Amino acid sequence: MQYVKLQVENFVAVVTMDAPPVNAVSAGLMDELIATFDQMSDRDDVRVVVLTGAGKIFCAGADIKSRAGKTFEPGERWTHSRRARELSYSIIECKKPVIAAINGPALGAGLGIAVSCDILMCSENASLGLPEIDVGLMGGGRHAMRVCGHSLTRRMMLTGDRITGAELYRRGIVEACVPLEELMTTAMAMATRIAAKSPVASRTAKHAAATIENMTLRDGYRFEQNMTAELGQSEDSREAMRAFAEKRPPVFTGR
Repeated sequence: MQYVKLQVENFVAVVTMDAPPVNAVSAGLMDELIATFDQMSDRDDVRVVVLTGAGKIFCAGADIKSRAGKTFEPGERWTHSRRARELSYSIIECKKPVIAAINGPALGAGLGIAVSCDILMCSENASLGLPEIDVGLMGGGRHAMRVCGHSLTRRMMLTGDRITGAELYRRGIVEACVPLEELMTTAMAMATRIAAKSPVASRTAKHAAATIENMTLRDGYRFEQNMTAELGQSEDSREAMRAFAEKRPPVFTGR
């Protein structure tokens, strides 16, 4: 692939956006990310994915320079918008948990990519922002609202302010804010912990979390109960219970 690098080791996949100089979102980058996350869902040697950016920026969002003065052919805008939506869904719906290691600014569409992940971690030089208001665009607000809440989302949309890593951590939006040189170590430690769990349980937990997010309490809890019943029929579930009773580490097979 041209814009995405992939490394897999010990059940952890590291997916790196590598589109110099700022990992701006192009059709090529989106297509490669979608293909990569679809592949992650089907690979038995992957239990967790860590997503990061090459260089000093996680993802600068839309490639404004390429869009300035561009004349869109009929239907081209709709195709682009559909591709951007599917990129988010490819992460949200990926069967494996995805950790965002936000190594620098994640702006506009880059914010959308970051917050589509399951667990967010960032470096001290990272930031989230919605600069669209300053460049004649819109987008990313609904993604931000999932994690940032009412006032902060509107602040970003109306001012273009970037929210620093320290503030993101203070507000509980990210799970860690560490020096840049410690970011991947921190993210990989979390990934290793999750990879040691039953892959059946991890897939089920992610599916449940994504599904119940927009449900009522009653419907969401009912869905979780159904997932519990389904999970309980797996060999991994029985092994987890046996290991707990026998006070030993479980040996999971993914079945």
